Amino acid sequence: MNNFFKLVYNEITKIYIRKSTWAMYIILAAIIIGVGFLSNIDELSSKQYSDDNWRETLEEENQELTEEIENAGEDGVFYDYNSRLVEENNYYLENDIQPDGYGAMQFVLENQLLLSVVSLLTIIIAAGIVANEFRWGTIKLLLIRPITRTKALLSKYVAVILFAFFTLLFVLVFSYIIGLIFFGFGSLNPHMLVTDGNGLQYVSVISEIIPAYGFKLVNLVMMATFAFAISTIFRNSALAIGLAIFLMMAGNQIVLFFSDRDWAKYILFANTDLSQYTAGSSPMIEGMTLGFSITVLVVYYVLFMAVAWAFFKIRDVAGQ
Repeated sequence: MNNFFKLVYNEITKIYIRKSTWAMYIILAAIIIGVGFLSNIDELSSKQYSDDNWRETLEEENQELTEEIENAGEDGVFYDYNSRLVEENNYYLENDIQPDGYGAMQFVLENQLLLSVVSLLTIIIAAGIVANEFRWGTIKLLLIRPITRTKALLSKYVAVILFAFFTLLFVLVFSYIIGLIFFGFGSLNPHMLVTDGNGLQYVSVISEIIPAYGFKLVNLVMMATFAFAISTIFRNSALAIGLAIFLMMAGNQIVLFFSDRDWAKYILFANTDLSQYTAGSSPMIEGMTLGFSITVLVVYYVLFMAVAWAFFKIRDVAGQ
């Protein structure tokens, strides 16, 4: 087991020793800083409510928003958005709840959208970690060591998953730091309004961050595993990257195109977003359940890993 941990450590080292890996983190950091800057100059994100006049502030906002709605009509660009804000403000007023101002935690929650970028970066790492060994001719140096092919392949896969997890943590932690700089700490346990099957609910922002990032992690792992399998089978990082990114981008459209077919619910991308089973949401295809989606994901996961292992196990490297 100690030998396996050394293999994983070596693979992680090979990932992080590359300049391209650090360029990925620099790009992520620049995006987070840019989003923070834009959010800071946005009036709605920078709103704060003092203890003395928060009710008056909300009432003034409602008056302004109502006038905008009346002037623009139901066909206005911001009709739904403004109506939502009025509804939220009325909830605070009717329940005598002072809204929490926009703070670091809210910024962290909104940056869950950046995990799509993390998926993209992880696909690039996963697609190259095996294929590049063949392209560079270093696969023989790896396999002549006193380790099994299974351990060699598994160590690379674990390194990819660790990279994905570390990058997700980077987004979360760096978003919090930038949030503190631009928006301040805010309250110790900030709350926000969300919509579920019972209407508006007043919930903790922290309780929303955990499942939001957790659901994104599921999709992240599945796409990384898919790219890793393609890389192992075809020994072509470009093919793995291109195919994985295409399917990641077009997955939902593929599901919607075939949504009228009974077998559409078995498509991988119909099941990767487990947030469709949270309160207030509905599954992409009628009849799907959380248990069903988890089962489908497990089957795909086992299939990807089994096929990758089978091809790597029988791969002839003598001519490499």
